[in-house]
Amino acid sequence: MKIFDTHAHYDDDAFDPDREDLLASLPTEGICGVANVGYKKQSIEATHALADRYDYIYEVLGFHPDETWEMEAEKDEILPWLSAQLDRPKVIALGEIGLDYYWDKTEREIQKKWFRAQLSLAKEKNLPIVIHSREAAQDTLEILKEAAPAPGTLVMHCFSYSREMADIYLKMGYYLGIGGVATFQNAKKLKEVVAAAPIGQILLETDCPYLTPAPFRGKRNDSRKISLVIKAIAELKGMEEEEVAGICLENAYRFYRLPQGKDGVK
Repeated sequence: MKIFDTHAHYDDDAFDPDREDLLASLPTEGICGVANVGYKKQSIEATHALADRYDYIYEVLGFHPDETWEMEAEKDEILPWLSAQLDRPKVIALGEIGLDYYWDKTEREIQKKWFRAQLSLAKEKNLPIVIHSREAAQDTLEILKEAAPAPGTLVMHCFSYSREMADIYLKMGYYLGIGGVATFQNAKKLKEVVAAAPIGQILLETDCPYLTPAPFRGKRNDSRKISLVIKAIAELKGMEEEEVAGICLENAYRFYRLPQGKDGVK
């Protein structure tokens, strides 16, 4: 079983004690690709270093809505700077961008401003888009309808909204990022979404070190635990685990526009 973790944060401090050993071990555990998401300046630069060192790590770069205060503080220089980072050879998407009304770390109008700006930059660069949206369902949808990214070019990372909202995004041709929350006993709403969603529009992700699947909830997450998410999806959809893994791997290659070789990403 080969797995592409479509959303990880291996630059996080939680991995400082054993990052090198862990990352060196992942290919032996069936992990053939990882999209490491750099979500602010420091994280973007750390993601460069990881992608340079490990063949199977790719870069997804952008400013998380909580960090758009950093964009506002450097508003005259930040978009040219980000544009230059996106020209690196292993960059496969722009993200995670969007709106976060749960933490409200940055004023909502500033979040919206830079969400729109980064959507425009993704269109200019012809890059797929990774969306973060938390407790901001309607505003996120309205802005995405304005920007109208093409079908197949956007994933709703860590999808957490209703089945009705999922149906809207699926009909727009977008993907849903599904991770450890699908294994939680109390995640009834997400389980309904996963059961109903076409398997061809699901991307597997960890968001590690966060959102660790049951029964390891509360401990540090990493890409090896995606097998637990695959098991949960297979049970919800009445499919074999190998079939779920294979289709989701193809989905990841297609979304990130990567060639698929016999032994994984070339």
